Amino acid sequence: MSGQSRAPPVSDDITPLQRMAASCTGAIFTSLLVTPLDVVKIRLQAQKNPFPKGKCFVYCNGLMDHICVCENGNSKAWYKAPGHFSGTLDAFIKIVRNEGIKALWSGLPPTLVMAVPATVIYFTCYDQLCAAVRVKMGDHAQMAPLLAGAVARVGAATVISPLELMRTKLQSQKLSYRELTNCVRLAVETEGWRSLWRALGPTLLRDVPFSAMYWYNYERSKSWLCERYNTREPTLAISFISGAASGTIASIVTLPFDVVKTRRQVELGELQAMNLSSKASSSTISVMRKIVAQHGFGGLFAGFLPRVVKVAPACAIMISSYELGKAFFRKHNQERTHRAPQTSNT
Repeated sequence: MSGQSRAPPVSDDITPLQRMAASCTGAIFTSLLVTPLDVVKIRLQAQKNPFPKGKCFVYCNGLMDHICVCENGNSKAWYKAPGHFSGTLDAFIKIVRNEGIKALWSGLPPTLVMAVPATVIYFTCYDQLCAAVRVKMGDHAQMAPLLAGAVARVGAATVISPLELMRTKLQSQKLSYRELTNCVRLAVETEGWRSLWRALGPTLLRDVPFSAMYWYNYERSKSWLCERYNTREPTLAISFISGAASGTIASIVTLPFDVVKTRRQVELGELQAMNLSSKASSSTISVMRKIVAQHGFGGLFAGFLPRVVKVAPACAIMISSYELGKAFFRKHNQERTHRAPQTSNT
């Protein structure tokens, strides 16, 4: 019996709407805590490889996408890095001293615009799919998180992809929302509805394996820790540790696809800024070959340390917030169920 988990799965006694509320809260909380790491990371990267004015730079952590735009004309830029930073701590101190503490949350609004709907769809779909797949797979239910995570990510990325494209276009050019609407309408008329899902390929190549590995490792490590500490429901510490460990593993394995997606998004921003067709953009395989030719095989793992440092806390904070939210609603529902018979008897 020692090889089996003593922590049976908790019954599905919370509604999809409550799951959405829990994931929404987790996405907001994660963005608030992790955005300063984004800002510092991009400042450090930018001083080593400064971007020309107007270049659009998109970077990701596997759960949500973030954007940073360089100074473009007289517009107020999110990226503006005076001085030189010798390290992470030095960057934190100088940014706060020179620009104020609010600068650490630069670009938070578009981060929330992308993170909240994407995370709500993703986490809610995962839970619903995982519960259904466990029933269908029976003896092979341990593989349910892997399959459910992959399918949920495909759905979330596909739904959010047009919004991400519009956001990238909005920030790569100085467009009003009316001009953006006209631009999107023109793209659909000339290139069809598929034009709204540009760069979806490398996004799925990175996110689907990430999600499959992340959820599989998370559920396994969570079950192991619950068994080890003899608890039926995961504590905040168990969720945090499991999320950080599984996120780290998944981020390392999928890093090459993250590098390709970043390169594709940068190229897309440049093409849009120059009013060129996105058909000139390279395929995923050709981008990989170009990176290897220019920087060697190690170029596919560029940004290894910043990505791991960013992804581990992001995954840990998001999943522990989500589990905490679900536990809150589960307790609330149980209390309401217990109160109902007492009220009827009275």
